[in-house]
Amino acid sequence: MTWWADGADGRDATSRLLDLARANRAGERVGIYSVCSADRSVLRAAMTQARRDDVIVLVEATSNQVNQLGGYTGMTPTDFRSFVHAIAAEVGLPTACIVLGGDHLGPHVWRSQGSDAAMGLARDLVRDYVLAGFTKIHLDASMRLADDPVDRPLDEAMVAERAADLCAVAEGAAALLPADAPRPVYVVGSEVPIPGGELADSAAPAVTSVDAVERTLAETRGAFTRHGVGDALEHVLALVTQPGVEFGDAVVFEYDDMAAAALASRAPSQAPLVYEAHSTDYQVEEALTRMVRDHFAVLKVGPGLTFALRETLFALEAIEGEWLVRRPGVVASRLRETLQRVMVDHPEHWRPYFHGDEDELRFARDFSFSDRSRYYWPQPEVRAAVERLVDNLSGRPIPLTLLSQYLPVQYRAIREGTLRNDPRALIGAGIGTVIDAYARACGMGSR
Repeated sequence: MTWWADGADGRDATSRLLDLARANRAGERVGIYSVCSADRSVLRAAMTQARRDDVIVLVEATSNQVNQLGGYTGMTPTDFRSFVHAIAAEVGLPTACIVLGGDHLGPHVWRSQGSDAAMGLARDLVRDYVLAGFTKIHLDASMRLADDPVDRPLDEAMVAERAADLCAVAEGAAALLPADAPRPVYVVGSEVPIPGGELADSAAPAVTSVDAVERTLAETRGAFTRHGVGDALEHVLALVTQPGVEFGDAVVFEYDDMAAAALASRAPSQAPLVYEAHSTDYQVEEALTRMVRDHFAVLKVGPGLTFALRETLFALEAIEGEWLVRRPGVVASRLRETLQRVMVDHPEHWRPYFHGDEDELRFARDFSFSDRSRYYWPQPEVRAAVERLVDNLSGRPIPLTLLSQYLPVQYRAIREGTLRNDPRALIGAGIGTVIDAYARACGMGSR
């Protein structure tokens, strides 16, 4: 379906994203996966898939990851755009095939402050994202701020008013862009998992009710009109809803299409066009396919991709141990040991999420579905260990017997002649296994 990619008509990727949503609403089994990651290997694998299959790719940054103060990646929106475009150049993907999105754009990062201060910073955040060329804007004001009442749930009308306030900022910023720049499209809705992942393993989340959808839409339409951005309602791409999927430390809650049947059958006939589903990581391909059929046309994935990266790196270290470390002159990477040490020394990204004794904590740091290790791959010591591992394995082709033992999917691809026996290619293929499942579920994969 090459009509998704940047074709001869010169239409931009954001327009094609809207086409995709309209096609899904018309009954076509098409969707798009959203890559919520700042990891270079993950982004490279996603762009490789997009180039191979001649489709657009959607890459999103979250507000705590990338913001005007740098976020935990140290990148501003402009920095992140340059980072993504540089990777696209490496793999030969035209930047015209990329949709950049901002996830959870609102006061989340500053929720410990009062509403005036937090919303002021949120306005700056949204403005910077739009001016940097991000066109898929998730307006998320669903979090309680320091001066909001604590004795009752956050009022949905207030959530909608704050989202409309941010939409007005986005529309104002878009007016400053060149006339031929694609205008923003919006994602709205308050049933949003917290950035970074859920904390509970105990029960599957409840599916969003039809009444909640209608109430959210009514509040959103009213608030947008009051803030003078009623026209932006025609550019709402999706409504965030909860289809009943989630993952925890050691459990995955699978998609149940019977439980979501009422929601799927009542997809809005007007804007927003489709549903957006967060936390779809670790769903099996068949479940993802059914979600796309049921109008969950935007499938967010993040930790599931870095989990695949971590699996592949651990397998390569096991191969290193079997194949190289006893050879003269070889210095072992000690990747897992280094990762554990850095995580223990800097526990802020995993301590609130993991519980138990030291053995249980060590296991979670290595293997949890939450994949808190994703925050540590950019750390200099960890990055150096990965580079040493890759260098060690680049000098001598890995024996097929060890590939069969530790990386059987890549082993088969090498035997079939579709993959090089090279550690970086093996890493990309490990992540690509997950990406290809999403691409096929969305009707955009070639294999």
